[in-house]
This record gives sequence, structure tokens and C-alpha cells, in this order.
Amino acid sequence: MIMKKILLCTLFAILIGPSAMAQASNKELRHVVMFGWKENADTASIGRIIKAFRALPGQIKTIKKFEWGVNNSPENLNQGLTHCFLLTFSSEKDRDAYLVDPVHKAFTQLLPGILDKVTVLDYWAQQ
Repeated sequence: MIMKKILLCTLFAILIGPSAMAQASNKELRHVVMFGWKENADTASIGRIIKAFRALPGQIKTIKKFEWGVNNSPENLNQGLTHCFLLTFSSEKDRDAYLVDPVHKAFTQLLPGILDKVTVLDYWAQQ
């Protein structure tokens, strides 16, 4: 039975190739969050939100990677969204755990008074 499993695994590796096996084990789920602020939002308030968002990876272990930035596109297609945050997770389970984590929930409570627009999009990264 063990030999049969080893043979099947070897055959599978030959059929799909080593790069496909490595890619399957390195899957990454991206969680994109874009914010647009209310007209009365000042720089200090926006800075507090950014600081709080940047702190999440140190407090929520399922966040694999984190980056953020401010829109600088000359195309003017951002529809009022100015700040983008990109979180990477290893699985949908990890992302789902992040969404209900008390630290994330507390962060979202900072947003209603300052946030005008939000867009969230999740996708599996492709090469």
C-alpha cells in the first residue's frame, strides 16, 4: 500500500511538473482594500487610520504580507479612492479568520466617521 502511494505521488509529480507543484504550494490569496475619505477628513485622522491598519499584521498572525500606498495614477479613474492596502493570506480560512478577528473588528470601528468609500476585492494570485 505504501509503495502504491509513493508510485502515485511520483507519477503525479511527473505529470504536472515540479514548477506546478511548487506553485500549488505557494498559493497566495490577495485581499485588496481601497479607501476614499469624507470631505471633512483631515491628514491627522487619515494618518491614525493608516497607522492602525499598518499595526494589524503584528497583531493578527494569519496576515502573511502587508503593503499599502496612496494613489498617484494620472488616469483619474480612482473614483474617489485614494489609499490602497494589500494583505496576503495563505488560504481562505486564514482570510476568514482575519475578518472576524477582534483586532480587525476593532479597527473597522474607527472607520465610520472618516470613511466615505470602500472597495474590497479578493483574488488568488496568478503568474
